Amino acid sequence: MGYYLNSKKVYSLYESEAVKPYFVDKSQMLIDLITLVEQENNHICITRPRRFGKSVMATMVGAFFGKGADCSNIFDTLKIADYEKYRKHLNQHDVIYIDFSESANISNNYDDFINRIQKMLSRDLHKAFPSVDFWDAAYPVEELRLIHEETGTSFIFVFDEWDCIFHKTYITKDDRERYINFLASLTKGTGYVSLSYMTGVLPVAKYSSGSTINNFNEYTMAVQPKYSEYFGFSDQEVDMLYERYLNYEHRPVVARDDLRLWYDGYYTAGGIRLYNPRSVVLALTNNCLASYWTTTGPYSEISTYIVNDVDGVKKDVALMAAGEAVPSKVEEFAATAMHLSTRDEILSAMVVYGFLNYENGKVHIPNKELMDEFSRTIRKEKNLGYIYNLAHASDRMLRATLSRDTRTMEEILQFAHDTETPLLNYNNETELTAIVNLVYLAARDNYYVERESKSGEGYADFIFYPERQGDDGIILELKVDDTPEAAIQQIKNRKYILKFQGKMAEKRRHTGRVLMVGIGYSKKDKNHHCKIEMMQL
Repeated sequence: MGYYLNSKKVYSLYESEAVKPYFVDKSQMLIDLITLVEQENNHICITRPRRFGKSVMATMVGAFFGKGADCSNIFDTLKIADYEKYRKHLNQHDVIYIDFSESANISNNYDDFINRIQKMLSRDLHKAFPSVDFWDAAYPVEELRLIHEETGTSFIFVFDEWDCIFHKTYITKDDRERYINFLASLTKGTGYVSLSYMTGVLPVAKYSSGSTINNFNEYTMAVQPKYSEYFGFSDQEVDMLYERYLNYEHRPVVARDDLRLWYDGYYTAGGIRLYNPRSVVLALTNNCLASYWTTTGPYSEISTYIVNDVDGVKKDVALMAAGEAVPSKVEEFAATAMHLSTRDEILSAMVVYGFLNYENGKVHIPNKELMDEFSRTIRKEKNLGYIYNLAHASDRMLRATLSRDTRTMEEILQFAHDTETPLLNYNNETELTAIVNLVYLAARDNYYVERESKSGEGYADFIFYPERQGDDGIILELKVDDTPEAAIQQIKNRKYILKFQGKMAEKRRHTGRVLMVGIGYSKKDKNHHCKIEMMQL
C-alpha cells in the first residue's frame, strides 16, 4: 500500500465522513462508475463550486474501488450494497488517488510541486510491482506502461482538486500549460487506464490543440445535468438531515425554512434545486445560522474586478444585490483565464466559483449567505462610488422608517433618483423596486427581506422579518404614478398582514406590531412620496 497507490488514507477519510450525524448517502453514483470501469478507458471530469462535496465523493470512489483497505464495514450499510455487481468491484482495483492540493500547499514553485508528485508515485509503483523490470524508466507514465505490458494491470485514477494549482501565486502561464501536458500524458492514449475520475472547480482548460485533455467528458453544474443529484443537497435530503438535527440537538434553534433562505438557491442544468451542503451541515452541527462561506481566494480575486468596475460590472452587481437577475452568457472556460476583461467573463467566473447561480439565461445571487457577502463588498468599497453611497444611505433609511420619519425617507429616495449615474430609469415598478431594495441594504443585518412574497390575497413587494426580539415587522408596497395611500390600502385589502400570523409568527421574533410602508413615485414631477401606518396583530 502506498502514498498514492491503494492508499489507506482515502478509506480513513471516507469512513470519517460516513459516521458523522449529517452524512448523506450518495453511493448510488458508483453504479454509473462501475459501468465505466467495465468498459475501460473512460475519463470524466466533474466540476462544481467549492463546498459542494467534491472531495467527499472523490474519497468515496477511491475507498470503494481501491485495494488499500477492506471497506465493507462502510459500504455494506449504503445503497450501493443492493447493486448486483457490488461485491465484484468492492476493493478489487488498483487505484491511484491524488489530492493535488496537498502538494500545491507545501510547494514554492511548479517544479517542486510536480516533482514531488512524480517521485512519490514512482516510489509507490516500484514498491507494489517489484518483479517488473523498470530499467531506465524516468517518469511514472513510462513505469505505468511497463507495468501494464508485463502484468496486464489496469488502474483507476482519482484526481481531486485538479485545478487548485491555478490559484497559487507562483504559477505562471507556462506552468499551467506544462501541468495540462502532465495530466494529458498520464491519462491520454494509454492502455493502463480503466477510469480517470477528476474533480475541481474549473472546467478542464483547453490551451491548445497540442495539450488539450480532450479525452475527458466534462460535467459542469450550469451546462450538463448528469451527476447533478450527487453534489449538493436536495430539499428531501435537507428534510432528512433536519429530522436528525431535531433528534440530536437538545435545544434546536435553527428553523427548517431558514435553511432554505440561507443556503438554497442553486440550480443545475437539469432544473434540480440544491443547497450548499457544507453550510447546511455546519449550521446544523453548530446549531447556528451563519455565513460559512469564506471570502478568501477566488472571491477576493473577483471582487477586484467589481471594485475596479471592469467593463461596467459594478452596475450588474448592484442590481443583483438589489435582488434582480441580470442577463449573461455564461462561458465557463472564461474562469480559467488569468485576467478577466468582459462582464460576461467576470459573471461566468462567479457562477463557476459558486458566488452566483445561472438559470434561464440570467445570473443572480442564490441565497442570504451569498447576499450578505455581496452586501459587505458594496458597503465597504468606496471605489464603487454612487453605489457605495446608496448602500450607506441605507442605515439612515432604515432608522427613518422605524421612526416613521417620512420626510427623511423621501430625501434619501430623491438622492437615489438624482445620483450621477442612476442604475435604472424608473419606467416601471420593477425598476423602482431595485432602487428601494438597495437603499434598504442595511436592513438585512437585522431582518430577513423577502421579495414578491405570497401574502394573503396577493404578492407583497417587500416583507421585512425581524431577527431580533422586540423589533417591528415591515410590509412595504411600491406604486409608480400612484399615491402611498393607495399602496397602504392595497396592503390592507389584500391582507398581506397574514404573513406575520400563524406558523410564520412562531418562527419570526417581533413585537406584534407591523409597519405598513407605502412609497409612491410620480414620473411627472420626479418626486417620491411616503406614508407609514402601524398595525397591531
